[in-house]
Amino acid sequence: PGTVNPALATGEIEVAADGIEVLTESETPPFPIEDRVDLDEALRLKYRYLDLRRPEMTGIMRLRHRALGSIRRFFDERGFVDVETPMLTKSTPEGARDFVVPSRLQRGKVYALPQSPQQFKQLLMVAGFDRYYQIARCMRDEDLRADRHWEFTQLDLEMSFVNEEDVYAVLESMFARLWSEILGVEISTPWPRLTYEESMARFGTDHADTRYGLELADLTKVFAGSSFRAFSQVVADGGEVRGFAAPGAAGWPRRDLDGLIQEAKARGAAGLVWIAFEGGAARSPVEKHLSADEVLAVREATGAGDGDLVVIVADRPSRVGVALDGLRRLLAERLGLIPQGRWDFTWITDFPMFEWSEDEGKWVAKHHPFTMPTTEDLDPARAKARAYDIVLNGYELGSGSIRIHRPDIQSKVFDVLGLSRAEAEEKFGHMLEAFRYGVPPHGGFAFGLDRVVMMLAGTENIRDVIAFPKTSSGQELLTGAPSVPSQDQLNLLGIRFVEPPKRS
Repeated sequence: PGTVNPALATGEIEVAADGIEVLTESETPPFPIEDRVDLDEALRLKYRYLDLRRPEMTGIMRLRHRALGSIRRFFDERGFVDVETPMLTKSTPEGARDFVVPSRLQRGKVYALPQSPQQFKQLLMVAGFDRYYQIARCMRDEDLRADRHWEFTQLDLEMSFVNEEDVYAVLESMFARLWSEILGVEISTPWPRLTYEESMARFGTDHADTRYGLELADLTKVFAGSSFRAFSQVVADGGEVRGFAAPGAAGWPRRDLDGLIQEAKARGAAGLVWIAFEGGAARSPVEKHLSADEVLAVREATGAGDGDLVVIVADRPSRVGVALDGLRRLLAERLGLIPQGRWDFTWITDFPMFEWSEDEGKWVAKHHPFTMPTTEDLDPARAKARAYDIVLNGYELGSGSIRIHRPDIQSKVFDVLGLSRAEAEEKFGHMLEAFRYGVPPHGGFAFGLDRVVMMLAGTENIRDVIAFPKTSSGQELLTGAPSVPSQDQLNLLGIRFVEPPKRS
């Protein structure tokens, strides 16, 4: 009595020892092995084996184990076959940079680590495995951030003789079961759907957080002929003007309102204009440049009421969307508009088939070149793809599509992408040859398991759900990777490192 420690799993057990034997000695850990301790992340990653002893981290790893078990059971019960695909494969365009592995036996050639099993799972459809899934390890050499990691785990699936509705039904059931088993939360189905155009128009992004309002209003026509040149010139140059109303924010201090300008600039916009509606009047740093009709039109378009703040961005459409999406999330958090414990799963559909790449100066595939278009009209500016994403609370969980199974349509897609027949054969010859032996209509999906576990665990850092993660600069502090190769290793592979050219 009086010695119970409820903080420990064994806190109610008392041990009467006859003797004590030291099995191994331990140095003093560099940080306390307990939760609710403010620790430097670099220190945690260097001593990850100690960090994983903390109850919080142990709990996350066990949650991850349970989540993967739930997913495996779901697909096994429905007749899906788990097939492993190669880790050393051919480099093909996937949208990110490859990690390449030089071949020792094939001098001058490299393997690529898989960015996804996309092509192999489609080949499995040709092989007759009409229901495939895999919990696959994937690698993409892309810029890292809090919810992105170079090496990640992906749930990959593909089915033959299906349409979009079949894929939706499988995934909605899987996620509903996962949330029920792990969190005890019931997810209602079917989920809401937004087309890509609707999502971009209402929220400025194709992965909107739909748990709150703050929907965007198009103000381009309001300022098309405005005397406020900062707006009218953007419209004349083909840009757009959009904004939204933030309820109850008109009374914020001037420094907070002007701080929103810097927030917009940090997200790539040229700037921001705010208008505060308070006490029947409107005030703004640019109010002398705005007519009464323009202010009224802004108020009506955004639905702003007394006490509300309207934020407006004018720029190229892509920059406007990115800036307002970021501001929308920021203001929702500051205003306490995000309902806790709510899970808004949404399908985003009807993506553009192609998008114009400023860097490459040509049309590129929005998803990948094997995505089936909605019609045979492949005008790159108008064509839509039978592609779909799952978005949850503003995070893109994954994407999928119905695939091309007709050679004539595939050839047309390659033409739009500027791929000659020889180039298509060089990059995708193995796929094109396989499809000549008969391929069923098929479609599938893939989602990042790390990101799903991150949301189940209630953390915003993807490194919290990976046992041994890299830093944001790609270092593994525990082992010291990446390391400098020995000269013997370089000689064996027939490669050498060179200094990058100096910029003039």
